[in-house]
Amino acid sequence: MSSISSLPATPVAAKEPVPVPKSLDELVELLHKELGANGLTCEGVDVDRVQALMTNYQSNEEDWKKYAYFDKGRYTRNLVDDGNGKFNLMILAWPENVGSAIHDHSGSHCIMKMLDGELKETLYEWPDKVVSEADHPDSGLGSDNSDDEGKKPCAMTVKRETVLHRNETTYMSDQLGLHRVANPLKTAGSLSLHLYTPPYETCKTFNERSSQARSSGKCVFFSAQGEKLESCPSAAYLACALTEDIK
Repeated sequence: MSSISSLPATPVAAKEPVPVPKSLDELVELLHKELGANGLTCEGVDVDRVQALMTNYQSNEEDWKKYAYFDKGRYTRNLVDDGNGKFNLMILAWPENVGSAIHDHSGSHCIMKMLDGELKETLYEWPDKVVSEADHPDSGLGSDNSDDEGKKPCAMTVKRETVLHRNETTYMSDQLGLHRVANPLKTAGSLSLHLYTPPYETCKTFNERSSQARSSGKCVFFSAQGEKLESCPSAAYLACALTEDIK
């Protein structure tokens, strides 16, 4: 009788190598193939593989310059592809010295790739207790510009800070915490490519000093497929851009 140790090993299927997209358009096609019908929430989709796919794409200005819409004093969200409703791929244009508010991702997975310039990501712990503006009305934006009155402030805890450079990629989800992204450059804009799956329209922003949360306005696009959206004028965009100046 053959021993177990003498039985032939069951072959393990080798993973296909991660493709190297030669252009942004090819990256979009490959993302549709990798994410299938349900995005990263689908069982069997490999987050690391999708991140490697975005890493393998090498930033090329000819690919993304038509999406590089900057707006003074705030960052813009510029839609590249809507992923048939299962994901959004967008380019964010960050003017100098501009950053986002601290925010969550409403259960979405986020992969961010630097296309040009630099961005500083600050990762925060979730507050022990999330106090919303509904529980305790906010006197301002629910960001660093206001403090809760009548409640002892509980400052948010920073987990780490990372500076990202051209062609570097990072992954973010609510399981990792909350984050803020900012362009630390004083004289130049920065551009980043973001994959969100599933897409989301609203999120929560947080006051760094008090940990108070508030719901954002609807997150809308400044442009789509390289064309500025007339339905998103600059003044209205400010209300949903989650933007904060860097102090």
